[in-house]
Amino acid sequence: MTSDFADALASGPLVLDGGLSNQLEAAGHDLGDALWSARLLAEDPEAITRAHLAYFEAGAEVVITSSYQATFEGFARRGIGRERAAELLALSVESAREAARRARQARPDRPLWVAASAGPYGAMLADGSEYRGRYGLGRGELERFHRPRLEVLAAARPDVLALETVPDTDEAAALLRAVRGLGVPAWLSYTVAGDRTRAGQPLDEAFALAADAAEVIAVGVNCCAPEDVPGAVETAARVTGKPVVAYPNSGETWDAKARDWRGRSSYVAERVRDWRERGARLVGGCCRVGPETITSVARALSRE
Repeated sequence: MTSDFADALASGPLVLDGGLSNQLEAAGHDLGDALWSARLLAEDPEAITRAHLAYFEAGAEVVITSSYQATFEGFARRGIGRERAAELLALSVESAREAARRARQARPDRPLWVAASAGPYGAMLADGSEYRGRYGLGRGELERFHRPRLEVLAAARPDVLALETVPDTDEAAALLRAVRGLGVPAWLSYTVAGDRTRAGQPLDEAFALAADAAEVIAVGVNCCAPEDVPGAVETAARVTGKPVVAYPNSGETWDAKARDWRGRSSYVAERVRDWRERGARLVGGCCRVGPETITSVARALSRE
């Protein structure tokens, strides 16, 4: 599968955005509920557009939509029916597109991209299980969970689907089946601890699942410690031969019980040049990485 986005990847590194939730919280929004940033799709979509715009203005070339925790099941718990839920999923893509339109007012020829986020099953549970995986569901059940949401997101015509924060190979295999035939390329990104998935599988086995998947144009890691990135990037590039995506957290640790971050940031923007040398082509940040850091990432990559 080829696309304009895949061609852009082939021509050089692209700068991803940082954490959407921390940017929304910095603007004064309370995200302390099970829908997380997806709640604002129904309540204040303009806030999401402004958050995306902040990253484009900081130097990001790719923003990831607010649909990470947006699912039919999660919306249903809030009394939102399937038709309205589908509208909100599509709105996540349109909100990012609107931010790109605004960003291009200053530079009309600037290429900007939208990645539609599809988080793991555990994100819908909102209990931290996306960092553990192994939900007790079979691959078929996970595929049936993911496919309807992916169909709606693909129909909204993002440039790429971000299958992100995947904790184990069972869910990765289900996602790889779920994206078949949608007509939109995808990247597959694991959350890892050291040289293994969060569920404990070796990364070479995990990345190998996507090596021959035509729909997958990049593989990599996100929502992990910055220190885990170099080895994972190297493994992903070696095993798959595909461009690699790398967008770790700040280095702080999420306490699911307290619903708060602990520790200090260890994300140093200068590290991204090493990640690029190892094969990374989509580089940015995840939780607790803000626009200032993304500006530094863009500068570091521009000096290559």
